[in-house]
Amino acid sequence: MIAPQGRGIAGPDTHDPGHRPGVPTFRILHVSTGNVCRSPITERLTRHALSDRLGDPLTGGLVVESAGTWGHEGAPMEAHAATVLADLGADPDGFIGRELLDEHVIRADLVLTATRDHRAQVISMGHSAGLRTFTLKEFTRLVRAIDPATLPDPEQAGGVVDRARALVQAAAALRGWLLAPNAEADEVHDPYGAPITFFRSIGDEINQALDPVVTALTGVPARA
Repeated sequence: MIAPQGRGIAGPDTHDPGHRPGVPTFRILHVSTGNVCRSPITERLTRHALSDRLGDPLTGGLVVESAGTWGHEGAPMEAHAATVLADLGADPDGFIGRELLDEHVIRADLVLTATRDHRAQVISMGHSAGLRTFTLKEFTRLVRAIDPATLPDPEQAGGVVDRARALVQAAAALRGWLLAPNAEADEVHDPYGAPITFFRSIGDEINQALDPVVTALTGVPARA
């Protein structure tokens, strides 16, 4: 379900843990279908990876969220998804599913989707989302081609937020030049209803795709 034009648009959410008046933030929005499998896994793995590198992602101004194009509003994540997150060292607790609304896209600085269809749905919502919306695997492919030395130093003024914004701009500029090798290359398939073994393979797939992204965002490689 695509949020109708204008649906859910609101001002800054003062109840949002990432809302810090006067402090620059960079919002990453992960999108899948139901917001109970792929996007919760991706959201929580991103937070875990950022915490591993930065200590507290909010200290660097990074906020990570997720929603679903047919989101089960208020639903917990699937039990297998929670198991996969725990196996990978991330925290599955307290997750609440959301339906994708205009306000989520408006506030996002980077939207990473599970599939090309999700990407198309986000872009169709408007809000100038095209240049900041990618599938996860597409963004990973583009990020790998970007020289980190061309990005702002995260230790300088503007920090990780300026670096993240520059990374998105660089990836958008490369998109027409660095195409996927095949139609499946940019897809993360839906494990909903599948056995735990398939969930684990999807979790590993997402985790591997996120590693170069988080490294590029922060300028800090994963701990050995």
